[in-house]
Amino acid sequence: MVNESDSNGRWAYSEDSAKVVKKPWGKEVWINYRESENVGDEEKLYVMKKLYMEKGTKTSFQYHTQKVETNFILKGTIEAYFENDTGSIEKKVVGAGAIWTIPNGRKHRMNCLTDVVFMEASTPEVDDVIRVGDEYGRGDGRIQSEHE
Repeated sequence: MVNESDSNGRWAYSEDSAKVVKKPWGKEVWINYRESENVGDEEKLYVMKKLYMEKGTKTSFQYHTQKVETNFILKGTIEAYFENDTGSIEKKVVGAGAIWTIPNGRKHRMNCLTDVVFMEASTPEVDDVIRVGDEYGRGDGRIQSEHE
């Protein structure tokens, strides 16, 4: 466990002290947000998350009006669905080491073929989610029960 500090307080911490958001497909660990900090998402210049997804699950088919995200798979294999420049939906199977960026306005989804761990770096609009389709019955935006 990493917990180092300097004269200004804690500056290095472990994953277990980061914010965890429970999802129907697994969980998100918000790397640059801690429950003990009095700084909200809207004040951040960027967001970094580590996501854990279970085999056989999928994200909602979604897009963001403002948010831009870059994903990096650390472990596992997914089917990635994304809207290309012409508006068609493409499917690619990608695994550990794959990196891609999803511009705002582009529909996308991930289906987990195995258990998956990946990093997501994004602009700070974390509640900017328009769900076109969701197997778990969730609506748009923040699902408050996932944050409790």
